[in-house]
Amino acid sequence: MRESQIRFIRQLGFPAAAASDRLYGALMFQPRIIGGLVAIGIFFQSAWLFVALSAVLWWSTLVPTRNLFDAFYSRFVARPRGSAAFGVAPAPRLFAQTMAATVTFVIAALLVLGATKTAWALEAMAMIAVGAAVFRDFCGAACVYHRVRGLMTRQRPLVTSAAHGC
Repeated sequence: MRESQIRFIRQLGFPAAAASDRLYGALMFQPRIIGGLVAIGIFFQSAWLFVALSAVLWWSTLVPTRNLFDAFYSRFVARPRGSAAFGVAPAPRLFAQTMAATVTFVIAALLVLGATKTAWALEAMAMIAVGAAVFRDFCGAACVYHRVRGLMTRQRPLVTSAAHGC
C-alpha cells in the first residue's frame, strides 16, 4: 500500500494496523459514487439529485449501521469477492459524511432559490473535496474533525493532525 492510502485510512478514523487494500477499496467506494452523482447534479443543475444525495448521506450518518453505500458495497462488491462486510464508520468518517450531507443540501436549496452563482461555488468546492479524496487520498472533512477534536480536548492541534496525516 502507498503511504497516502494508509494516511487516508487513518484520517477516516481506522487504526494503521487495519490498513489493507480491501479496506482502502471499501472506503474509496463512497467518495467515487458521490463524485459521480455530484458531477451529474452539476451537469443538470438538479436540486432534486442534491436533495436525494443529501438524504442518503444524512441517513448514513444518523443510522451508521444502515449506511446505504456500505450496504451496497458489502452486497455487490465484497460478498462476491469473499470479503467481510463493512463495519460501522468511526467518528471522523461520520463527520465527513455529515459535512457532505450539509453541503449537498445547501446546494439543493440554493438551486431551488435561484442562487445559481453561489450554488456553482459550492458545487466547485464539493468537486474539489471529492477529487482530493478520490485522486489524492485526502479527506479534508476528516482533517477538520481531528483539528476540532484536538482543540476541544486541549491537545495541540498540530500533534493531533500529524498523527492522522492532516
